[in-house]
Parts: sequence; structure tokens; C-alpha cells
Amino acid sequence: MSEHSPQEMVEKALGLSTADRCVVLADERSTANLRFAANTLTTNGVARSSRLTVISISGRGVGVVSRAAVRPEQLAGVVEAADRASREAQPAEDARELVEGVPPSPHWDEPVRPTDIDVFAAFAPALGETFAAAQAGGRKLYGFAEHRLTSTFLGTSTGLRLRHDQPTGRLELNAKSGDLKRSAWTGVSTRDFTDVDVAALDSSLAQRLEWAKNRIDLPAGRYETLLPPSAVADLMIYLFWSAGARDALDGRSVFSGPGGGTRVGEQLATLPLTLSSDPAAEGLECAPFVMAHASSRESSVFDNGLPLARTDWIRDGRLEALLQTRYSAELSGLAVTPAVDNLVMGGPEGGRSLEEMIASTERGLLLTCLWYIREVDPQTLLVTGLTRDGVYLVEHGEVVGEVNNFRFNESPVDLLGRVTEAGASERTLPREWNDYFQRTAMPPLRVPDFNMSTVSQAS
Repeated sequence: MSEHSPQEMVEKALGLSTADRCVVLADERSTANLRFAANTLTTNGVARSSRLTVISISGRGVGVVSRAAVRPEQLAGVVEAADRASREAQPAEDARELVEGVPPSPHWDEPVRPTDIDVFAAFAPALGETFAAAQAGGRKLYGFAEHRLTSTFLGTSTGLRLRHDQPTGRLELNAKSGDLKRSAWTGVSTRDFTDVDVAALDSSLAQRLEWAKNRIDLPAGRYETLLPPSAVADLMIYLFWSAGARDALDGRSVFSGPGGGTRVGEQLATLPLTLSSDPAAEGLECAPFVMAHASSRESSVFDNGLPLARTDWIRDGRLEALLQTRYSAELSGLAVTPAVDNLVMGGPEGGRSLEEMIASTERGLLLTCLWYIREVDPQTLLVTGLTRDGVYLVEHGEVVGEVNNFRFNESPVDLLGRVTEAGASERTLPREWNDYFQRTAMPPLRVPDFNMSTVSQAS
């Protein structure tokens, strides 16, 4: 850790820069974790790290240097390297004036208070009780709990002094039968672990292991399928990541217009589904301003500090917005809509629970989660992947057994147009992408013809 506070490092770096303009981001991260296997806690630990990013701008040239654990005596070298890189750089196409006039964060000067193992004070005893219940029931629990706190300090030569403290927590829980032949998974996201009901999660896993006692083999094909919120989150996150305006304008994505331009304004879903991001979403709060450590096709270092607000990417089934920088917004003629670090989907009022949707299913599949999702065709956003940890057959409103795993081929965009029911939204944890994106709330979805392209031998 630095001998100076992150605020001091930001101020000193800005003072040392000889470039025309400068942006400095200081990130302080702390983590605490518990890991367990076979109903026994195996490890726990805490860690801290820091990173300093200096973005120097000379004319329209940009130099970015990012270093971990920068010591005070190293700071001048980091800044000089960024300044030199900016003078040698080609003009940046996204060059704009830096953001000005955003009021400073009121807690800018407060010290960083890292997370520690005490974040699990209430959760750990409940986990121990759940281990005992699982042992008595012939189940073995595996998984981990992790809490992370990242404090980001953003300072610019135009006077911005902004700070955001982001808590992020997740629990992944896998239950196995005593003979290890049956497996079920669940996971939740949380800000502080005070709202995690681990006993309820174990109870749901126990039910799934009971379902799995009856094994049914099914061939590949198109099945009416109930996607739980976790699986919906994985698909919608990939849609979100693929919604860059630049790629759409260049004709490279599923959101490209057939005659040029973008598909903004087009109806994508028959149901009134809304996919949105909001820095103030309850329980999913995230940074209310842009924090760009480097420029890409979807972000710009020149937009650092730009205020963020609720953005509807899809509203009532209609494509409303794409990921935009100020530069790409000028190209597209659309509003400036940068990425926000959460994602929420809502459907029609009165959406039913997943259990109620199961009870009304004549015959179909119930998934647990998706795994190993990979893109096949960016023009249609066709992705492939595997089911994992439980696919169940529903007949006449009841789960009658577990079926084999499948490889699937689906486009999240095409799928939206075929959804026949959206249930009640709930906060959820994506299985595939939770290393990168955890703040989501999604409904369960009913798809009448989900494409299980081949049978998978994965267990």
C-alpha cells in the first residue's frame, strides 16, 4: 500500500504533469473471502491492493500509464512516462474537452475503510448451521463467499474531485449428493452479506437434488423452457456488452441497421420488456459518473467524470439506446449514454414467481444456469454454451426428474422476440459472468422453443 493517501497521490500526480491536461484515477481495493468444501470451511483470507492510472493529454494525443502499488518516490516516473507517451501519440479520434463543473464528492477527504473478515460476522454462524443441516440430510456443500470494496478517486486538471466506494459481494453454493453423482448450484449477490439467507438457499438445493433422483434422457431439439433469473442475467449481460454504438454504426453488430445506422427505435420484443441501468437502483447502487481507465470503442478517457443517470436500453420491447461516448453520440446523432455498472430487466405488471410459472407448465424444461457462453456470430449475436448443475423436466405443473445436459444455440436478441411470459424480477447472480458483472435483477422467462442443439456429456 502507498505511504500517501490515494487523495494525496491524485493531487501530487496532477501537480507533476507537464501535459496540457491530465486525469488521474487511484483505485484502492480490499477483499475478504471464505471457501468451503464437503461441509467444512477450508480457507479464509483478506487482501488489499492499489492501482494508479495517469492519463496525460498533449494536444489531441493521449498517454495512459497504469501501475500497481505505486510508491511516492515512483510517482514522478509514472507521470513523466504518461506525459511522454501523450506527446508521442497520434491524435485521438475521440478527443474532447475534459468534463468540467461537476461538484466534488462530499466524502472526498475521508479515509478509505477497507472491508475485512468481519463482513461475515452474521453470515458465518448461519453457514455453520447450514453445514450441519446439509450433513444430516446427506448433502455436501461446496463454494465460496467473497466481499470486495473498491474506492476510486478521480481527479482532473479541470478541477474534478470525485470519489466512489463500491461494495460487491457474492455467494456461490453447490450441493452434491453423498455419492457425488447429483449436483445443484445457486448463487446470490449482496452488498454486505446481511441479507443472505443461506438456509433458504440450501433448502432449494436439497429440493433439486431430490428432483435429480429420477433421471430422464431427452434428445436435442426445441423445448418450451423456463429460464431462471440467473440464466437470463447471463444472456442480457452479453447483449449489453454487445450494444456498442460504434460497432452498430460500422455494420458489425446485431444492432446495425439494414440500410446503415443503427436499429435504435426498432421493436425487439413482443412483450413490454424493459432493460435498464440506474446508478441509484436499490440494492444495486453503482458509480454515478464515468470512470474510464482507457479508451475503447465503448468508452473514452475524455468522458471521465461525466454524470450517469438511469438509461433505458430497451423500453417496452423497443430498442432505445446503445453504449455511447460523447464522440460516438456525435457520429450517431443519438443521446450520450455511457455504460452503467448494473442491469435490470422488468416485464409486465403482476409477473409470477418461477414456482408459479412451473405450476402452469404443461411440458417443458426448467434450467438452473448457463455455462461456457461463447459468441458464434456477431451479426445476429448468436451464442452457444452449455447447461449445468440441473436441467429438469416439468410435466403437468410438476418437476418429474432431471434430464441430461445440452449445448444450446440462441441469440439473446432473437430470444426477446419469442418470450411468451416474464415473471417477477428479483436480484440475482449470473453464473457465467459474475467475475466481471454482479449487479443484476432479472425475471424468469418462458421461451416456447429454446434451441437445445445437441446433447452434452458435461455433468
